[in-house]
Amino acid sequence: MKKYIAAASVVLALAVGAGVYFNSGATAAPASTFVLLDGTQKSTADLKGKVTLVNFWATSCVTCVGEMPKVIATYDKYKAQGYDTLAVAMSYDPPSYVVNFAETRKLPFKVAIDNTGSVAQAWGDVKLTPTTYLVNKRGEIVKRYVGEPDFAELHKLIEKLLAEA
Repeated sequence: MKKYIAAASVVLALAVGAGVYFNSGATAAPASTFVLLDGTQKSTADLKGKVTLVNFWATSCVTCVGEMPKVIATYDKYKAQGYDTLAVAMSYDPPSYVVNFAETRKLPFKVAIDNTGSVAQAWGDVKLTPTTYLVNKRGEIVKRYVGEPDFAELHKLIEKLLAEA
């Protein structure tokens, strides 16, 4: 019996240690209100329960435009499993350009315009595009990418986060 108690204690200690290790880099996503192209609003609290990619981008950003097909493919691949994407256009991006881009490229996910720059400010004073955050189901930022992500690595991380309870 003592062996079982000792083994259970070791397993518990390892599980707690692993939990601390895996969650050590995660920080709560900042409280923000996103104004979507259709005029509705979404808040950071609305991200909870799904793994969400928050992508700060601009129509004038060559890398952003170049990575968008991969962002769409990633969304299409995982959306049925509890994954979402929110594309946040920078404050300097003319709204008409953003609407035109979203319509002509048939972006399948929500697009917000950060008119005042307050969302970019809240998310770490984002100035470079693309800047992308991966948020877990608990609403915590797990990873930040400046520039185009390594999509193979991103997919592995998404799969790991989707598997979490």
